Amino acid sequence: MLPVIGCLFLLQVHCFSVDHDKDHERVLHGRPLSGKEHHDEEDHDYDHEAFLGEEQAAEFDELTPEESQRRLGVIVDRIDSNSDGLVSVEELAKWIKFTQTRYVTDDVERQWASNKPEGKDTISWQEYRQNVYGFLDEEDAEEEEHGFSYKQMEARDSRRWSMADLDHSGELDLQEYSAFLHPEEVEHMRDIVVTETMEDIDKDGDGKINMDEYIGDMYRDEGGAEGEHEPDWVGSEREQFSKHRDTDGDGLMDLEEVKAWIIPPDFDHSEAEAKHLLFESDQDQDGSLSKEEILEKYDLFVGSQATDFGEALSRHDEF
Repeated sequence: MLPVIGCLFLLQVHCFSVDHDKDHERVLHGRPLSGKEHHDEEDHDYDHEAFLGEEQAAEFDELTPEESQRRLGVIVDRIDSNSDGLVSVEELAKWIKFTQTRYVTDDVERQWASNKPEGKDTISWQEYRQNVYGFLDEEDAEEEEHGFSYKQMEARDSRRWSMADLDHSGELDLQEYSAFLHPEEVEHMRDIVVTETMEDIDKDGDGKINMDEYIGDMYRDEGGAEGEHEPDWVGSEREQFSKHRDTDGDGLMDLEEVKAWIIPPDFDHSEAEAKHLLFESDQDQDGSLSKEEILEKYDLFVGSQATDFGEALSRHDEF
């Protein structure tokens, strides 16, 4: 069996980890805004993470409502870049994009420092593989996490590594390594994101996604007759599949249909999330948010799943 410490290291370090490629909001426009699905309007985990980032959930678990509101008020002042006392959709979208960009930058720098050999400005596949998979013996390599053996994970990482290696040198510099870790951020890596998404969801291995696979990626049935325990949003997703995802009406999503789904043209996630937060919080319907309106809905913006909150207060990056 894979040692517990080794398993945790593997899942934290390599780019195929669940944080990057599985169990997340599939639609991409740059990095996914959150690791949470965005379906149930009463479950605001997605909003928390999109607004704040994904680093400090544990800290926020301990905050009182009063402290949450106090800290949120400090952040609101930063978001209100023109200091007019109101937060516009544009200011809110800019903040959301800023938190996500900062996460990617910090993640790449952290993993670069951890994996790059001292004295080098590049990393070879052999060096990376040794750090991430080198401790696996043949038996361990066959063990599975998230439906894939570690041997399969290594093969997927190797394929992604080759695509990120633009100059075919066998070594990745910092920019190429960033593309390897966060392929959703880079135009020439988008096809690998689509391919990996297909592989994640296509359980029967036929190269296409059927209705059950599509729903199964975001919802686990509790048993009983079909639809008996399903929340309303699942029914809406079934309708989305039939009317919008499966464009040729054959009951299956092929590679091009999956690409149109997860990489829709001219769609800005940060703007869409900002508009959603505005819709939920704009009590006077004036098209912008006052600090009072945001604090009134503080649980929408922060909460038990809120993250990167301390970073937003302790750092003074320009955005």
